Amino acid sequence: MKSMPSRQLSLRILLFIAVVSVTVYFLPRSAENHYTFEEGRPWSYALLTAPFDIPIHLDSLSAAKVKDSIDTHFEPVFTRDLTAEKTIISDYTTRLNATKDLDITPAQRNQIIKEIRKVYENGIVDRDTYAKISSGKLPTVRFIHDNVAISIPTANYLSAFRAYEHLDSVLKDPNVRQAISATKLSQVLHPNILVDTVTSRRLLNESYQKAMAPVGVIQQGERIIDKGDIVTSRLATVLHTYEKIANERGNSAISQHYYPIAGQTLYMLILYGMLFAYLYIFRRDYFEDDRTVVFIITLIGLFTLFAFAMQAGFSTGFYITPFTIVPILVLIFLDSRTAYFCHVILVLICSIVASFALEFIFMQFIAGVVAIDSLKDLSRRSQLIRTAALIFLAYTLSYVAIEVMQAGSLARTEGRIFGCFAINAILISFSYVLMFLLERVYGFTSRVTLVELSDINNPLLRELSEECPGTFNHSMAVSNLASAAASRIGANVQLVRTGALYHDIGKIKNPAFYTENQHGVNPHDALDPIQSARIVTGHVNEGLALAEKAKLPKVIRNFISEHHGAGKARYFYTTYCNAHTDEEVDPANFTYPGPNPQSKETSLLMMADSVEAASRSMTDHSPEAISALVNKIIDSQIAEGLHNESPISFRDVSTIKEVFAQRLRTMYHSRISYPELKKPESAS
Repeated sequence: MKSMPSRQLSLRILLFIAVVSVTVYFLPRSAENHYTFEEGRPWSYALLTAPFDIPIHLDSLSAAKVKDSIDTHFEPVFTRDLTAEKTIISDYTTRLNATKDLDITPAQRNQIIKEIRKVYENGIVDRDTYAKISSGKLPTVRFIHDNVAISIPTANYLSAFRAYEHLDSVLKDPNVRQAISATKLSQVLHPNILVDTVTSRRLLNESYQKAMAPVGVIQQGERIIDKGDIVTSRLATVLHTYEKIANERGNSAISQHYYPIAGQTLYMLILYGMLFAYLYIFRRDYFEDDRTVVFIITLIGLFTLFAFAMQAGFSTGFYITPFTIVPILVLIFLDSRTAYFCHVILVLICSIVASFALEFIFMQFIAGVVAIDSLKDLSRRSQLIRTAALIFLAYTLSYVAIEVMQAGSLARTEGRIFGCFAINAILISFSYVLMFLLERVYGFTSRVTLVELSDINNPLLRELSEECPGTFNHSMAVSNLASAAASRIGANVQLVRTGALYHDIGKIKNPAFYTENQHGVNPHDALDPIQSARIVTGHVNEGLALAEKAKLPKVIRNFISEHHGAGKARYFYTTYCNAHTDEEVDPANFTYPGPNPQSKETSLLMMADSVEAASRSMTDHSPEAISALVNKIIDSQIAEGLHNESPISFRDVSTIKEVFAQRLRTMYHSRISYPELKKPESAS
C-alpha cells in the first residue's frame, strides 16, 4: 500500500487538531457544580451523603401553595398624600373663582368645593387598585403610622373617574353641572391614596421568608440519596439546596461528576481518533481523498456545534435537533457503513452534554438505524418524506419505551416532546436541499442526480437518440449489461447505469463514421486507416467537450474518458499493420487518449462496451460461442494491462464474465418457430 504524501498527511493532522479544539472550545459548561436529575426519575449517580448540615425546605409544590396563600391574604401598604390633596382642592377653588361667565351663586361654589373635599376624605385610588377593590380582591389595605399598622376598609375608595361620576350625580343643578364641565374638574381629580410599593414588597418578602423557613435538617454524614432511588419533590429540593450551599462554599465534593477540560479533550481525541482510524483501515479511498475527509469532518463538526447551540437555547433542544441528517447525507454520497459510524460518533460526542445520556444515545441510535435502513437507495424525494415519518415513529416509540420502563406508566409523558419530534422530522426533510448544496460545494454526485441524468428525455440523451440511433441503442444495451454485473460485484449500480448511457455521446459529432449508425455506406472506405483511427478515437475528447458544456458531473465524465482507456482502435491498427508490413508502425496514431479505468465501475463499462459491440457481429449464438467471446475480450483487456489501475479483483472479473454470458444468452436465445394455421381442405 503506497504511503500518503506529506501534504495530505499534514492536512489530516490539522483537520484532526482543529475539529477537536473547536468542539472542546464550544462545549457547553457550567460555572457551578450541579447534578443532572429530574423528579420522578431514578437517581443515576452513586450514594450521596451530606458533607455538611443541609436545611430541609418545603418542596416546590408546597412552597408554591404557601406563596399563593400569602399573596391572596396579603394587605398592601398605602399612604395618604395630604399635600397633593390640599393642593388639588386649592388649585381647583382658584380655577372655579377665576372662571368667568359661570351662572352659579357663591353658595353653589361652596357646595362644589365641599363635595370635592368629601370625596378626597373618603379617598381616591388609581385605576388598577380600584379594579381590585371592585372585584373583591382587596377588601382592606394597611396604613402604617408610628410603626403601627392599621387595616382600613376600601369600600369607600373611588377611582378618579368614579369620583367624577359621583360628583356629577350629587350636584344635580344644571348650572352647577355646567360649571363643573367648564372648569374641567375631570382633569383635576387625581389619587390621594397611593400604594407604598417599597414597604409592601418588604413586608411580602418577610412573609415569604417566615413561611419558607426550614422544616428540618439533614445532618452531616447522613444519607441523602442512593443510585436507583426515585427523585421525589422533597429530594429534589434537598439536592438543589445542597448544590447551592456547595457552590457558595466552593465545595468540590461533586466535581468528580464534571468533565474538566482535560477530560473533555481526551474524550474528543478518542472519538475523532476512532473516526480517523475507521477511515484509514476500512475506507482508505475516503481517507486519501481530501474532499471526502473534509466533508465528513465538517459535517460532524457543524452538526455538533448546532446541537450544542440548540441544547443551550432550548430545554428540549436535543429533541428538536435533526441528528439523522448526518447519516442520511453520508449515506447518499458515500455508503451505509460509513454513515452508521459517523452517526455513532456524532451521538457520542453530543451525549456529553445530554441531560440523560443513556436515554439520548438509545433514542438516537434507533433513529439513525431507521434512517439508514429506510434510505438504502434514494432516488425520489418521496423516499425522504417516508424516512422522516419513520424517524418520527422511531423517536416516539423509543421515548414511550423509556417512560414506561422507568416510570411504570405513561402518566409522565409530555405532549410537547412529541411536538419536538414532529419538528425534528420536518427539519429532516430539508436534507434534500442540503444534498444539492453539498453537491455544489464538494463536487459529489448523489443517487438522485444520477437518476435524473439517466432520464432519456435529458437533452443530451435525446440528441444522441435522434442523431445516432444505433449508438443510443448500443448505450442502452451496455447500460443494462453493465448494471446487472455491477449489482453482483457490489459496485455502484446507478452510477454504472448512468455512465453507460453517456459514454459514447462524442459520436454525435460524426455519427456516420460508426458502424451502428451506418446504412450501407461506410465513409472509412475513402480514408486512410490513420485518418479513420483519428476520427474514431476522437469521439472521447468530443464526448468530454459535450459533457463539459452540459455540466455533467466528473464521475460521469470519467466513463467517457476511461471506457476505452489507453487501448487501441484495433480494427484500423491491424488494417494499417497488414498494409505496411515493411515499416514500424507507431501505435500512438491508433491509441485512445485514456486514461485507463480508475474504478470498478469504469472497468466494468469497458468490458461491457467491448463485449456488447462484439456480440453484434456473431453468427453463432450458442452458449459456448458466447462464453468464448466474453472470455476472449475480457482476458485480452487484462493482458494489455488496461485494468491494472482499477481496484477490480479477479473474483469480480469471474463474476462479470458469468453475468455477461448469461445476459447475452438471454438476448440471443433462439425463438420458437410458430406453426401456420392449416386451412381445411374443401370437399371435392
